[in-house]
Amino acid sequence: METRPFSLTFGSEGRHLRIETLTRLRWLAIFGQLATVLFVAHGLQFSAPVALCLAVIATSAVLNVLVEIFVPKNLRLEEQPATALLAFDVLQLSALLYLAGGIENPFAILLLAPVTIAAVSLRSSQILIIAALVVLSASFLTAFHWPLPWYRTETFELAPLYRLALWSALLVATTFICLYAARVAGEKRDLQLALSTAEIVLERQNHLSRLDGLAAAAAHELGTPLATIALVSRELSKAKLPAEFSEDIELLTQEAQRCRAILGQLSSLADERQPPLDHIRLRHLLENIAAPFRQYPVEIEISLQGEGDEPIVLNDAALTYGVGNFFENAVDFAKEKVLLSATWTSKDVTIDIRDDGPGFPNEILNQIGEPYLRARAARRLKSENSAGLGLGIFISKTLLERTGAAMRFSNLDSGGASVQMIWNRTRLENRTGAADRS
Repeated sequence: METRPFSLTFGSEGRHLRIETLTRLRWLAIFGQLATVLFVAHGLQFSAPVALCLAVIATSAVLNVLVEIFVPKNLRLEEQPATALLAFDVLQLSALLYLAGGIENPFAILLLAPVTIAAVSLRSSQILIIAALVVLSASFLTAFHWPLPWYRTETFELAPLYRLALWSALLVATTFICLYAARVAGEKRDLQLALSTAEIVLERQNHLSRLDGLAAAAAHELGTPLATIALVSRELSKAKLPAEFSEDIELLTQEAQRCRAILGQLSSLADERQPPLDHIRLRHLLENIAAPFRQYPVEIEISLQGEGDEPIVLNDAALTYGVGNFFENAVDFAKEKVLLSATWTSKDVTIDIRDDGPGFPNEILNQIGEPYLRARAARRLKSENSAGLGLGIFISKTLLERTGAAMRFSNLDSGGASVQMIWNRTRLENRTGAADRS
């Protein structure tokens, strides 16, 4: 029988925290609290309100038991239920500290644990709620609390100024954790999403490229049975058959010829565009990239110059999409001209894309290629998937770096932007395989 969530509205589409993660952490806290209270009371023989402390610990244990009974372990929480559970942990620990010395208790530092979990898992608004609750609890515990458990014949109390210093330290630590942990976790999530998007884009490009090869292969395989059908239909047309079959045989012959014409067009795809696993000369790669933009009102110039034989590269989606996306950006921002040049030596192969547009904003020049780049500059990094956030640039940069390219972004003295992609020639040609240069 399937159990249903109780009380709180747990979400089946939660973004981050699994309920099992919080449950296990709470069990760890419960056993730690229980061991500490018993050790202080019986091991050290300190005077402590053991019964009340155990009652507070029991509330946390009861919640954990109810969650494990009624809530699926693999459930991921929505923002509000996760915030509610973390808030409960803050209040439960605060109640325990209230009975055991307040801010003077060394274990008051554990108030930072729920803040840390919230900072790496929740949105900014929920993080602020947990942080504010921790600050309020620490402020209350600084002013109001029962005495710190100590030897029965002695009393222990810190000076008010020192208690204020402890409160200040806790406040600073809470602020630092919220800012730092939330920033790091946010960047990690953006990076993971951007990498996932890059994989999807590359897979789509590979799928489209494979269609040409598949079409050519299908045309080749279907050619033989179609030729047989055409031969049989011609023989039937020469035979003396009843008149009612003549029109059908003539129609069969026409349709066979039509099929042969269609298969011929499919076969020509292999000649018009190289199959994805074929190797092509560098000039052909650049021409394929520039071809879709020839109708744009921008002059496109392709330049090739180098030492020795022209490099032969793999005509794969990563290389084509990566260079093509940077070239598309150059065309979008160019005023009159875009230069797509390739140079090579015995050691390196370099592709340089230059335009005469406004160039990259100086404030983001060192950040280009980061996922979800946000800039208020006039030049927006546009691409099909970036929506102005730089994701398209990140995808292209990532794909090219996987082929061994080193990326350089700069502004030209004469105006405009330059994107250089530099490969080690030996590594690039080893990657593409030993292609025949004849």
